[in-house]
Amino acid sequence: MPSKTADAERLEEERQWVEKAQSGETNALRPIFERYANALYSAVLLPRLLDPTAAEDVLRETFLVAVEKIRSFVWSGTSIYAWIRKIAVNKVIDLQRRAQRSHRLVKALALETPTESERSDGADERFIQEEQRQAHGTRIQSTLAKLSERYQRAIELRLVQELTRDECAAALGVKLGHFDVLFYRAVRSFRREFGERNEDG
Repeated sequence: MPSKTADAERLEEERQWVEKAQSGETNALRPIFERYANALYSAVLLPRLLDPTAAEDVLRETFLVAVEKIRSFVWSGTSIYAWIRKIAVNKVIDLQRRAQRSHRLVKALALETPTESERSDGADERFIQEEQRQAHGTRIQSTLAKLSERYQRAIELRLVQELTRDECAAALGVKLGHFDVLFYRAVRSFRREFGERNEDG
């Protein structure tokens, strides 16, 4: 177990590294990152993400943010680890929110996308239909990216955030009738592009 003297020396090292970094020597943070990288990866990121690649990516992003925001850090006589850990946890939350948003979008657009089996009400047909919708997930994302930003925004507000038509119109700064037309055209454009991609294979 480290002695109080050793702890004090480690804190003093960190204080000096932080001071240099805040003066513009960003490389001064490297020893801090090397000191805490394993702890952040194994104790903070991997248990939350359960994906080594994602954990490594978030670890890199965490250090980049730390470099960008180091001037906002206020030394209080305790290790900078808690500050860096908070950045890492926030990055994990952001990543999980994006994943949830993506999942909702795929699900919502899948429901808006007609499939050949929608004409049947049988249990087997519904099962096949669900499989088809799940298989469309990746294609839905790439198709959506081809639409204009305004069409994407209309679809996101209505299908992902599930806002009312009035709320969507207000968010876009248009009248309700205008939004209805915009959303109709957005979905029609999506379906047209999605259908063309289906025909192409």
